[in-house]
Amino acid sequence: MSARRTKYYLDKRNAKWLGVCAGIADYTGVDVTLVRVGTVLLTMIGGFPWTVIAYLMVNWLASDKPGEFYDTSREDQKFWQTVRARPGASVRDVRAKFRDIDRRIADIEAHVTSHNSALAREIDALR
Repeated sequence: MSARRTKYYLDKRNAKWLGVCAGIADYTGVDVTLVRVGTVLLTMIGGFPWTVIAYLMVNWLASDKPGEFYDTSREDQKFWQTVRARPGASVRDVRAKFRDIDRRIADIEAHVTSHNSALAREIDALR
């Protein structure tokens, strides 16, 4: 079974302890320092046993991030974070990009195939 990019993984390469906070940061696109500080603050302001238990449970349940996911560009990482956060919006964005590409290609086709005497003279001059 191949690894899915929309699944949560532990980020062991950027981990301080078990990779849970680094995995959350990678999954959501939030800075890992903010996730770590938030976890510590939540633990200190009254969530002590439950945050530690949740942290250990996530570590036990989640799998490690596959090695091929570490070698992606920053642009790919941002794209997949958007897909995970708002899948409908990312599909809409991709469709909009394809529509824009189709429109631009149609404009080029119309320009090339139209009767443009200046363009025809330039092409004839090249022959």
